[in-house]
Amino acid sequence: MTTPNGLDHVRPVFRRILLQGAVLAVALAVVGGVVGLLVAGGPGLAGGLIGAVMSVVFCGLTAVSVLLAIRFSHGQMISGAFFGTIMGTFLVKFVLFIVVLVSLKDRDWVSTPVLAVAIIVGVVGSLVIDVSVIARSRVPIGVSLPGDGADDGAHGAARTDAEKRGPRA
Repeated sequence: MTTPNGLDHVRPVFRRILLQGAVLAVALAVVGGVVGLLVAGGPGLAGGLIGAVMSVVFCGLTAVSVLLAIRFSHGQMISGAFFGTIMGTFLVKFVLFIVVLVSLKDRDWVSTPVLAVAIIVGVVGSLVIDVSVIARSRVPIGVSLPGDGADDGAHGAARTDAEKRGPRA
């Protein structure tokens, strides 16, 4: 059995982000494809579907990069392996995004406005998922606070009068 590390509690949070991102991908592909088809015909359908796939893949890579970075750094957030994995994934996403957009530029079979709207909706949806999942997660921070019982012996009953009064103005 492996020894737990300090970031084991983060894995379920990012797995939840990936799961909800998959639901977003399906919804965005259906809605983006149908609206694109109604607005611009076949090129609109292609733009909506490609935009949905692009936005969700690129945003999902963020969660995957954090999960991989935790594994590569052995749970040490302040390490070169952690930051290198995150930044390396960011650079790959950036270059890949530019390459895909340049390759789709001026193609007759893709509606660029529908593609742009689908990407924007996907990115905003992904940000909403990230914020809502992280805000609802209960991740321990490993800090003992006054009154937790960890330091009651040192300051619980043996406080001096100066400590009880607090700092003077």
